[in-house]
Parts: sequence; C-alpha cells; structure tokens
Amino acid sequence: MPQLPARSVALAALASTALAGCSGAARPAAELPAASFVAMEEGPGEEYIIGPLDQLTVFVWRNPELGAKVQVRPDGRITTPLISDMPAVGKTPSALAQDIRLQLSKYIEDPLVSVIVDGFSGTFSQQIRIVGATEKPASLPYRANMTVLDAIIAVGGLSEYAAGNSARLIRFDKATGKQQEYKLRLGDLLRKGDSKANVMLSPGDVIIIPESFF
Repeated sequence: MPQLPARSVALAALASTALAGCSGAARPAAELPAASFVAMEEGPGEEYIIGPLDQLTVFVWRNPELGAKVQVRPDGRITTPLISDMPAVGKTPSALAQDIRLQLSKYIEDPLVSVIVDGFSGTFSQQIRIVGATEKPASLPYRANMTVLDAIIAVGGLSEYAAGNSARLIRFDKATGKQQEYKLRLGDLLRKGDSKANVMLSPGDVIIIPESFF
C-alpha cells in the first residue's frame, strides 16, 4: 500500500481523534452527503473563481521577465509586464492564463502562460460564512474537499453556549434558483464524534449556529 504524505497522516490522526466513540446517529439531510476524511488541498479547486485581493503568480515559459507576482486590485484587474489593467475577477486561473496568452501573442510567438493562485480570498459566492455562536464568526475561502468540521475548526470551534445540534446550513440551489435550508448536528459531530454529522460544503454555503436558551 502506498505511503500517505505526512500532512495526510496528521490530518487522519486528527480526524480519528474527533471521531472516537462514533454513535451511529441518524444521517443528516439526504441532500448533504457525509464527508470522507481526506486532506484538504492547499490551493483552491480547479474551478476556483478569482476574487479581489487574491495573490497570483503569472509564469511565462522561456520568458520569465514577462511573468510577475501580483495582487488582484479592488477594481478586479491586474497589471503585468506588457499588459495593463487585465480583468481578473470572475475568471478561473486557466481562463486568465488564456487571456494573458492572447495579449502576449502580440509581442512574442506562441507564449505558454500559467497562473497560480498563491493566496486567495475568493469572491462572495466562493466563500463559506459561519455566523452565530462560534469563537470567531468569519468568512472563509472555499477549498476543495472542505467539510463542516474543517470550517468549524477554522473559526475556533463553538462558543460555550452554542446549540450545535440546532445549527443550519443555507445553500443556494442552482438547479431551482432558490435557497435550501438543512439541519446540521454540530454537537454530535464535535462532542460524540459522529462522522455522519460531518458533511461536504459547497462554495457559497452559510452556516448559522444559534445559542442555547438554557
């Protein structure tokens, strides 16, 4: 069997600890599949949409002087050698690379361009928002394979008075054009280690965690 990378082993150990004593409680809403415990990718997924303030590296093969490390400006544009005010927001890295290639074709023959997202904030629709009874409510950039557990860890866990099993997930359904609401069992996930309560997230999800009344 192939060796797992050290990062994957560490995350697997964390997941095992979190899931100790799995209770076999009921599965969450059917539309929300239980997550598999795999390491999150360091960078965004292939379909990541570039947003304002993202950090990008533009690389031009055999012409490194035409590449650059740039930050997407608040107006959604970037400037690299020979290219001024190139729109970047709303594009995938591959789409932006293609647009830069077309512009550079005016100056060099058949340029090969790649765009890497080094640091990302994401557009509004690419973020995960956690509000309510957490240690630090926040908006997080969506990452490939992101789960509810990943998001809750990122905001420091639930507050002392959180009603974890009354939490809700709000998701925009592209098929119907409407928002859908699902129940989350964060208390069972964090306190009982119920793996079925851990679900996959999608870009744009909002997690709402109410406080307990007693």
